[in-house]
Amino acid sequence: MKGIILAFLGSFCPALLFNIEKNKLIWAGICGATGWTVYNSIYSYSGNKIYAAFIASVVISLISEIMAKLLKTPATVFNVPSLFPIVPGVSAYYTILYIIENDLTAAAYKGIETLGIAGAIAFGIILVSTIFRYINTRKRRKAI
Repeated sequence: MKGIILAFLGSFCPALLFNIEKNKLIWAGICGATGWTVYNSIYSYSGNKIYAAFIASVVISLISEIMAKLLKTPATVFNVPSLFPIVPGVSAYYTILYIIENDLTAAAYKGIETLGIAGAIAFGIILVSTIFRYINTRKRRKAI
């Protein structure tokens, strides 16, 4: 429960700093808490951080796109702050720490893990965004 609350705050506070409208702040926090819950569930089930980050970013992007439609605002308003809890900051920190300590094997392992998580997050966002853009384009063509 503590992790969900911290994930909510970890999405709510950056949204506050980005000057998002007050009525949308709670939704950004809920989106981030949901993404963290999915990440944590998938990671505890599979043990794979990259897979968990991919699924969580897909869920966050889906929720962001749906909320964007409902609240008539860009999806990035919810997407960007909601991704903060799953960004691999600790892995990047340990990568640099291992480089400084001259433990290049551990640095390479953590660096590859960090790049894998970041790539999975980016791929999840692009996948959902492309699907929604394709659907919107099809609707517009049928309307004409």
